[in-house]
Amino acid sequence: MRLIFAGTPEFAQVAMVALHAVGHELVLVLTQPDRPAGRGMKLQASPVKQWALQNQVPLAQPRSLRLDGKYPEDAAAARTLMLAANAQAMVVAAYGLILPQWVLDLPPKGCINIHASLLPRWRGAAPIHRAIEAGDAQTGITIMQMDAGLDTGDMLLVRTAAIGPSDTTAALHDRLASLGGMAVVQALSELDHLKRQPQASAGVSYAHKIEKTEAALDWTLSADVLARRIRAFDPFPGMTVPLHTAHGTETLKLWHAQAEPYAGAAEPGSVLQADASGIRLACGQGQLCVTQLQRPGGKRLTAADFLRACPLAVGQRWVG
Repeated sequence: MRLIFAGTPEFAQVAMVALHAVGHELVLVLTQPDRPAGRGMKLQASPVKQWALQNQVPLAQPRSLRLDGKYPEDAAAARTLMLAANAQAMVVAAYGLILPQWVLDLPPKGCINIHASLLPRWRGAAPIHRAIEAGDAQTGITIMQMDAGLDTGDMLLVRTAAIGPSDTTAALHDRLASLGGMAVVQALSELDHLKRQPQASAGVSYAHKIEKTEAALDWTLSADVLARRIRAFDPFPGMTVPLHTAHGTETLKLWHAQAEPYAGAAEPGSVLQADASGIRLACGQGQLCVTQLQRPGGKRLTAADFLRACPLAVGQRWVG
């Protein structure tokens, strides 16, 4: 097919490459404007933009697609390009802009979305993170016919994936990105024959955007909850905790940890044990065994390497 593709991060780029590989003609790519990133906060092109430029695919970066919004000139220019593209369908994956009705109505076969959850569970911006945080045993990819709602359109194709006990968002993201690429290729090949399935009204949940303020670790929570959050917030924003040392207070990031049973009565945040097998800390329920962590400006360290540079005493508390 002749396709318009709209997406921004690596998750979307994987799907775009899969579509191109099987012979679909990408006649126009839409992606978010360049954003400042990295330590120097220099403008960086999205993964989707980088691929489009390398493959000489026409590209647009409108700040909005609303003709009556804040940037009507951007929307009007994008509309001109989309009309000229004469695409049969539009594929959307983690684009980051709301599609107004004129966009949804433009392609003859409509707009097809690749969503990284089993809808209607985890509609919204951060479905991979929230599934891990909630302790879900499985997730997947939903290929959806888009409508004006937030991830409310009819489902065309669903593929499931297990969430392992050690899965981080980074690891699960990569598996779901690959699965999403395969699923959208299959969906487009069968598009005229797929049965549209309305989403169930029960079981709706929303995956709200991950905020940096969620990174602060609260030791009064259970070890199970904290272990899931550490996995869910890897690589962003990372779970943080202040530690008082002889050299001052450092804000550490915790990357790997397991929940373990503990029947004692230590104050939450207290060090129970610290050796090469891990740093065990009391929680509101159970204990958290931290096996990988990071000091400010440093790299990720095993517990053994961390303790060689920063010994911890039993009873020491990790609180601000």
